[in-house]
Amino acid sequence: MTATVSGRRDRRRAALMGRAPQNTPGSGWSYLFLAVVIAFSAFPLYWMFVIATNTDEALAKIPPQVLPGGQLLTNLREVFSMQDVFFMQSLVNSVIVSSVVTASVLFFCSLAGFAFAKLRFKGRHALMVMVILTMTVPNQLGVVALYILMGKMPGEGGWNGTLLAVIVPGLVSAFGVFYMRQFILEAVPDELIEAARVDGATTMRIFWSVVVPAVRPAMAVLGLLTFVATWNEFQWPLITLGGTDYPTSMVALSDLASGNYVLYRRVLAGALIATLPLLVMLFIGGRQIVRGIMEGAVKS
Repeated sequence: MTATVSGRRDRRRAALMGRAPQNTPGSGWSYLFLAVVIAFSAFPLYWMFVIATNTDEALAKIPPQVLPGGQLLTNLREVFSMQDVFFMQSLVNSVIVSSVVTASVLFFCSLAGFAFAKLRFKGRHALMVMVILTMTVPNQLGVVALYILMGKMPGEGGWNGTLLAVIVPGLVSAFGVFYMRQFILEAVPDELIEAARVDGATTMRIFWSVVVPAVRPAMAVLGLLTFVATWNEFQWPLITLGGTDYPTSMVALSDLASGNYVLYRRVLAGALIATLPLLVMLFIGGRQIVRGIMEGAVKS
């Protein structure tokens, strides 16, 4: 009985000190479960790598090939040398589109979130409701209207068939505005903003010097989500860039997978290269992303 009470007291003391208790019952099973989940989640990436590094003969074997081969460079050379699919330029286009859209979303959404959260102006609640309502409308419903609108933009034939048609509609997102508003409401005290105003800071100065440093973790999360979503966008780039020689990477992958006879080693070799920028982004912003998620969980 004394040992049980002492164990409970030690766990309570460890919790109060911010440390996890040692030898927690069931922790081994938790780690085992997490390892199994990670293995199942990572298996598609591994299988993609296996197929991208093998030949057609190896892929036709039964049982299937489960170890990487030595044909990765050969398959990549075929992908980049195809005359009807300009894969390298498609990757460059995806980098340009995703980078510009991500930078724009971070700036405009954080600025709008700051305005909705901390500035007092007439109709701000009604405008915020309208922003939230736009998230309930599926993107597919506006494709026809968006295509017509891009066709009426200045220039010969409008913006359809150019990267502007893919970049401009994504320069700001309703989800980004809502997400940054909710984070700024809790992360930036009103007293801090009032103190900056007393010191003579303008609204933009407050935004750059007070708000942006406080919401950097949330911006990292929003930036990663925006970059991944823009990079993986397929429907709208296919509609507006599908007939051009230089689409985005997702449209180029669909071109690799088209035809009567599909070489899956070639398709997945291209998919492997198209996945690398996403993994690099996750590696670079991993700490900020975890910090932003944890802070959001604590605040909620």
